[in-house]
Amino acid sequence: MIQARHDQAVAPYAATASIPGPEPRTGADLIRATQPFQVESPLRSWLLLLTTLAALAVTLFAVVHIPWWPLKVFSGVICGLIQMRLFIFYHDLMHGAIFRQSRAAQVLMDVIGFYLVAPKRVWKESHDFHHQNNAKLMGSTIGSYPLMFRDKLDTIAPRRRIAYRLARHPLTIALGYFTVFGIGMVVGPVLRNPRRYWAGMASALFHYLLFALATWAFGWPTGVCAVLVPTFVAMGLVSYLFYAQHNFPTMRLTQRADWDFTSAALGASSMFDMSRMMHWFTGNIGYHHVHHLNHRIPFYRLPEAMRAIPELQHPSRTSWRVRDIIAGFRLFVWDHAQERMISRAESIL
Repeated sequence: MIQARHDQAVAPYAATASIPGPEPRTGADLIRATQPFQVESPLRSWLLLLTTLAALAVTLFAVVHIPWWPLKVFSGVICGLIQMRLFIFYHDLMHGAIFRQSRAAQVLMDVIGFYLVAPKRVWKESHDFHHQNNAKLMGSTIGSYPLMFRDKLDTIAPRRRIAYRLARHPLTIALGYFTVFGIGMVVGPVLRNPRRYWAGMASALFHYLLFALATWAFGWPTGVCAVLVPTFVAMGLVSYLFYAQHNFPTMRLTQRADWDFTSAALGASSMFDMSRMMHWFTGNIGYHHVHHLNHRIPFYRLPEAMRAIPELQHPSRTSWRVRDIIAGFRLFVWDHAQERMISRAESIL
């Protein structure tokens, strides 16, 4: 389905107009330029996965055996950062970017999905929908954060306005462990269709069973730092990254009739600037515009694709800087007249 969207992409990406040299490629031509980077190295994928799992094991060992609680908590935080990287392997496998022919890897990723409280069916259905509808003014909020129009805000019931504000609130995103994943990936789907989404509840039970076992074997401080702290850190950061890379001041949204895959990928997905170490922890998900342009590029080849393709080198950017974080959280509703996201204060003027 998404590949078909790729092939149908035809509209130009205006931000590349300043690139010197030949006319910037757009649409299907630009998609074709990314396809050589789809080629996976299975050996490299396995090596990176095994080193990540080894790093996770080392930090969990530290959590269990370090007696001084501040270092125990610190080790739990590092474990959470590594879990975030592990999540990218799971994410890429769901996209068909890595381990395409490996049954062993797919079984392993099923286990990892349970460990990360991201059941396979719920994640894939919602995330695929997000990729297919990114930047559409209508229908883009499934698998993403809700987005409302300024002229509609005053026409909805007060409780819906409150729910909208809560869904985009910084605290809701920081508490992604309970909100985005706990409610969004587990409770909500199970309530909608228990038979179809039973795996969500099973993954939550598996998660808390691990916590109970760790607490029983090593005491509650170790149980908290080995299970709850890492998951809280990983899910909070993943929730924020997902928000920040689709909520930035220069983002562009389009009506369904005018929508095309290429301009959506490059106009509504940002580049997240961060250190090399944080790119490692986040599995290069900061190269989000490249990922949205071609989700079958393995995460470890995203920087390579950006360096090689001039049209990908001028994205909108965000970062961990306080000013960028504040700028993202200030965005509240889409204003049709100005064709941009505006703040809550602007929306009531």
